[in-house]
Amino acid sequence: MRPALGDAIRIVSLETALPTTKIIVPTGHLGTTPFETASFENGVAAKPDYVIADSGSCDIGPYPLGSDVPPSSERWQRHDLEHMLLASRKLGVPMIIGSASDTGTDRGVDQFVRVIHEIAAKHKLAPFRLATIHSEVPKEEIRRRMKAGAKVDGLGGRSEATMETIDKTDRIVAVMGDEPLRAALRSGVDLIIAGRSCDTALFAAPLLERGHSRADAYLAGKALECASFCAEPFAGKETVMGTVKDDGVYLTAMKPEQRCTPISVAAHAMYERANPFREFVPGGYLDMTNCKYEQTDEKTTRITGQTFVHDPVYRIKLEGSGKVAERRIFIVGVRDPYTIKNFDQVMALSKARVEKHFGPIGKGYNVHYHCYGRNAIIDALPAESPVEIGIVADVTAPDGDLASDICVLAAKALFMVRLPETKGTAGTAAIFSNEVIKLQPAYEWTMNHVIAVDKPDEFFTTRHVTVGA
Repeated sequence: MRPALGDAIRIVSLETALPTTKIIVPTGHLGTTPFETASFENGVAAKPDYVIADSGSCDIGPYPLGSDVPPSSERWQRHDLEHMLLASRKLGVPMIIGSASDTGTDRGVDQFVRVIHEIAAKHKLAPFRLATIHSEVPKEEIRRRMKAGAKVDGLGGRSEATMETIDKTDRIVAVMGDEPLRAALRSGVDLIIAGRSCDTALFAAPLLERGHSRADAYLAGKALECASFCAEPFAGKETVMGTVKDDGVYLTAMKPEQRCTPISVAAHAMYERANPFREFVPGGYLDMTNCKYEQTDEKTTRITGQTFVHDPVYRIKLEGSGKVAERRIFIVGVRDPYTIKNFDQVMALSKARVEKHFGPIGKGYNVHYHCYGRNAIIDALPAESPVEIGIVADVTAPDGDLASDICVLAAKALFMVRLPETKGTAGTAAIFSNEVIKLQPAYEWTMNHVIAVDKPDEFFTTRHVTVGA
């Protein structure tokens, strides 16, 4: 018997219907501190299709990239990787980690691969397939492209990169979009350890591979990238689940005390945006102007209305960092009311004493006084008159010995200041500890730029290995 026309239409629609895809995310920055395992196990019990976490950020400043030293402890990185790996292997679903070991350098990828091998051996896991995607770019490669006429355009008000920009840079990473991740997934791997990645692309890649729209895929990535930051009340390092269906993107909190609400999800969608409605990624931008946020149950919010706008030219972001100087600090406190009342004069006299011995501040060295209790956080917003002020004399100079010498004088000059009505010789300031504290060297962001490419994967190298073979 032939099927009726209605049956034929129903059969076609069933064949072309998109799958429902579930992703759990236990942390917004793997390894900074350990994620909470109870909500993660709730997520695992929901039987997701993917277990994904971002492990990096440029929020941590330029030092980790330039020096290639992770700011996160391997203890906590291992904790997070172990729980995720065991869960993904138990479920038999892919696991994706991006921006390995904070910066996504080759060292970071290789470190995470070593840890994965050690975890697999410890638990005697059955063999599984691992793909690594390296994203570090040699400086000479950028020089070569620039000499061939490539423009490296600055972001956030930066000017176009020059050869001098590259000279000041110690290390560069390219920020991958979804394409290298999708290629690895198509090869059938069980785990991806990727170098520096666009945060949202980590989540968009598997969704695109399962046929979801670019708008839904990147909206899910934007909502999920920081895990429980999209839920309320606030609780860090808790698992959330993203579910993508034909009718939108759903966000569900896995911690019993948390909920994903229209307000919490919309607030996170606007997080870290110059334009709260646009999320720029390799290949275009997610437009959230017409997004609608609806509470569908006590713990879940649905998002609809998002669109994706393609760029006519595919561009890759380059992040670069370079060393500036050695750095030292000295900590002092002031509680004397008269000193606090005349604090600007105290600062001016202290700087003058430093300049008398070392020349103008900013010429070959630098001194910053971070005055906690008085504009240390945002200098442009005057604080109320404080009872006490904590002062960090922060010095940078070409070598450590010089930085230490300047730092001692910069801090102890505060004790030498004598205001007109001061009669005694004590009480002006108090020393936290009579020592110069050595900090990590000072680095600066030298590159926050984009470069046009012919192929989305041309800066990235993928390798495959079987773990536990």
